[in-house]
Amino acid sequence: MAEERMTDTGQAEQEAGLSVVATSTDGIRVLSLAGEIDHHTGDQLRRALDVTGAVRPRTVIDMCQVTFMDSTGINILIAAYRAVTEAGGWLRLAGPTDSVLRVLHIVGVDDIIECHPTLHEAMAS
Repeated sequence: MAEERMTDTGQAEQEAGLSVVATSTDGIRVLSLAGEIDHHTGDQLRRALDVTGAVRPRTVIDMCQVTFMDSTGINILIAAYRAVTEAGGWLRLAGPTDSVLRVLHIVGVDDIIECHPTLHEAMAS
């Protein structure tokens, strides 16, 4: 197995209810989220997912600490998926909690965006 190199980009934001930490591993952006994704925190996630100017962006969103997500989060994920795909890259979700996975499944996002049980599997696939 190839050695994973983790580089902290120093980008960490926290608003009431959501923490976003951006790191990079072997050219893959990893956004580690903790808390709630809703209309109060959506702009923070939208900014973190911005791929403007990125060449073939590859992004994994680690959702193992997301406790709640409403339609705001669903819309942001779909918009980010479209932007990343149009730029020739990909977007994957890792480790969504049961409640978040249920929402993703109900609305069919898990049929559009790859969901993996762990961060390691999302990075390796």
